[in-house]
Amino acid sequence: MKKFLLIFSVAFFSLNLTAQSYQELSERAIDYIEKDSLEQAEKLFREALKLEPANPHNALLFSNIGTIQRRSRQYEMAIESYTFALNIAPRAVPILLNRATTYMEIGMTDRAYIDYCEVLDLDKVNIEALLMRAYIYIIRRDYNAAHLDYRRLLELDPENYNGRLGLTNLYQKQGKYSHALEIINKLLVERPDDPVVYMYRAGIEQDMKHYDLALIDLDESIRLQPDNPQPYMVRGEIYLEQKKKGLAKTDFEKAISLGVPLSDLREQLKKCR
Repeated sequence: MKKFLLIFSVAFFSLNLTAQSYQELSERAIDYIEKDSLEQAEKLFREALKLEPANPHNALLFSNIGTIQRRSRQYEMAIESYTFALNIAPRAVPILLNRATTYMEIGMTDRAYIDYCEVLDLDKVNIEALLMRAYIYIIRRDYNAAHLDYRRLLELDPENYNGRLGLTNLYQKQGKYSHALEIINKLLVERPDDPVVYMYRAGIEQDMKHYDLALIDLDESIRLQPDNPQPYMVRGEIYLEQKKKGLAKTDFEKAISLGVPLSDLREQLKKCR
């Protein structure tokens, strides 16, 4: 009996030690993530997985590995890790959202769409999924479906910044400029120092061929955020339309100096000759 109890105690102690090791490895990995030591964090997560390959909490570990890989731009590997996680916990909304985000980052919008739909089947009021699915509908030019998602989102969160910008973009693409300006002007009253909102209004004014108004808004956007290449590109396009090739070239070159690949603006630069 004493021998049996000794063996049982040793076995119990070993199991407890293993459980602690799994937890300790996971906690240490999180610490490394917070210190931005991603390679070491992934290594610890994988050690924990080897200790307890059948632990249901491995869904979280695989998801964490996927996020590390995504941050390291290892997108295909990240998708694989999120898929492993979803094989364990197929109804985990945060993991579905993470995988969808990764799909979006590599342009696989159809795959992302499936994940966002799955999220909304599980959580009909998920703001992120509504926002991103609406964006995908715009890409597909399914404007009616996009409108439904944006309206649903804004019913849930009327002040949602990205949702309001998204609906503005939708109205602009539909040529409903008065609706788009109504939303963007309200945003500017609330956020008078937001360079992005000025950019959006300039885009609407450009489509309406109100170039002088668009240039004023672009100048303000640049003043508020001088290291953003986007307003220089848009302003360059307007200058080209106005036959101001010298000014256009200066703006395109500025955008390139701020990180825009030369290949993206090569055709525009040719028009400046």
